[in-house]
Amino acid sequence: MMSRSVYLSLLLLVISDHQQVTSLSHVPRNQRGVGSAVRALNTTLTMMYQSNNDECDLVMNVSAADRCAFVKNTPDCNLEDGFLNYLNLAFCLLPPNLTPLTITLCVIWLLFLFIILGLTASKFFCPNLSAICTSLHLTHNVAGVTFLALGNGAPDVFSAMAAFSHPHTAGLAVGALFGAGIFVTTVVAGSVALVKPFAVASRPFLRDVIFYMVAVFWTFLMLYRGTSTLGETLGYLGLYVVYVLIVIISAFIYNRQKRLINSSVQSTAQIPEFHSSDSSDDDVPCLNGGTVQQEYESEYRPLLPYSESTSQILLSSMNPVDSRKWRRKTWSWRALKILKTPLEVVLLLCIPVVDPDKEDRNWRRPLNCLHLTTAPLACLLTFQSGAYADYLIQGQFPVWLLMLLLGFFLSAIAFCTTTNDSPPKYHSLFSLLGFLVSALLISAAASEVVSLLHMLGVVLSLSNTVLGLTLLAWGNSIGDCFSDITIARQGYPRMAISACFGGIIFNMLLGVGLGGLMQMVETHNDVQFETDGLTWVLAASLGLSLVLSFVIVPMSQFHLGRNYGIFLLVFYAIFLIIALLTEFGKIHFV
Repeated sequence: MMSRSVYLSLLLLVISDHQQVTSLSHVPRNQRGVGSAVRALNTTLTMMYQSNNDECDLVMNVSAADRCAFVKNTPDCNLEDGFLNYLNLAFCLLPPNLTPLTITLCVIWLLFLFIILGLTASKFFCPNLSAICTSLHLTHNVAGVTFLALGNGAPDVFSAMAAFSHPHTAGLAVGALFGAGIFVTTVVAGSVALVKPFAVASRPFLRDVIFYMVAVFWTFLMLYRGTSTLGETLGYLGLYVVYVLIVIISAFIYNRQKRLINSSVQSTAQIPEFHSSDSSDDDVPCLNGGTVQQEYESEYRPLLPYSESTSQILLSSMNPVDSRKWRRKTWSWRALKILKTPLEVVLLLCIPVVDPDKEDRNWRRPLNCLHLTTAPLACLLTFQSGAYADYLIQGQFPVWLLMLLLGFFLSAIAFCTTTNDSPPKYHSLFSLLGFLVSALLISAAASEVVSLLHMLGVVLSLSNTVLGLTLLAWGNSIGDCFSDITIARQGYPRMAISACFGGIIFNMLLGVGLGGLMQMVETHNDVQFETDGLTWVLAASLGLSLVLSFVIVPMSQFHLGRNYGIFLLVFYAIFLIIALLTEFGKIHFV
């Protein structure tokens, strides 16, 4: 044992000579004998350095012929969080001359994964969360900062939790959360101000900005120390609990004041409208589309009673294309719908959706009974990327077969005890099942995104932080960008700006907090953070943007105009330029 440690120490001393290692890595392949020995020594030294620092980035320093062996023999390269080992795919399955094709295919697959995240969150995760909130009779404030915030930020939170599962990809989570925070508070908020200048609600705005600044400063301290203890991580989650309580209490005080003022002027001929700086919490209309959807369906409701057969209900419920909506949409929407249709059909087969706004609560008897079979199988296949799909009970009976038999049994009971016309009393439980399946699917897709981005970072020699602040942050935030701009154009800019700040507070506190707890459970140690110069650029830029908003907005009487929107967009452009220059070594930070 002593001789082995001495041997490792000698090898590490040799590695410290950077010029020698660099010269060894460029020996031509056609030099036999000495060349082979040099390549073998270089590979050994690189592998020893790799295992010591828990890094996989040095694979590009190895010759093309030795990269596959390097990836297979380096524990850090064997990521087990996803369904596929993308590093093995890039360096072992495909030849080195096809690396551009590999990158292109991976980028296409990355876009498809983002579609899976967005589609699952918008069509299945959020509606089921809304149904759960309705069943629990939660107020709009409580639901908005808890369940619905989870629905809107599910891709960000699950991506952060997946990235925190390994210390060396924690920078990907920090880059994504900070990058998404800068993108939302500058590009999205600036676009809203450009589209619809308005006066923001003062106290909710200051509340959200202050809490977000506290969260950013707390994260900065953890990054500066490079570690976080269990107490600090729990306190990080406790900060979100405090935020939720303040939102609830402020809404209660506001509603109470509103009732008192309205009741005091009921004797007058004209009741004045009650204005408050907190009005954005409750007075902003909710664009859930429930009433519009009911009117839309009633317009096309048949005049005579009509009853569909079971097979017709099954086929119609599995069709994600609305022919009436199809005729009104543009060709670009149709092209994207054609690409998403196969995925939507698979998701409809596996995930039940409960809609409280419909008369039948979206009860589809044949499909919902089928969900009792497909949903548990989907949970088994997506939980920890299918780690337990091949598990054998007592080494003989596969667990997937047990789930299949139980599903058939429950489906048969539900089908025999229900009718096509009215939902059963336990139909609300399907929203819990749909919530669970969609959450596991989002988690699995997020793990694939993290693993794929890590591979792209290794191949392109980019850090996890820059991939997080660009690709991952843009992919998870682009949907919020378009939706908030659309809400602002419809005349509700206060709702859009509230979504900008309220959502990212949830994403950062829950993403870092739960991700840190997961890393502690797996490693049984404190959370470790690996930082570089780009991390400090992220933290400083996000903190500076929040401080400037905290100062400029009150000075402008809480009016967000086009000049403020242009300022935010220019700020993001300058930040992105500085971040990329730092990544490529043009700017250095000590």
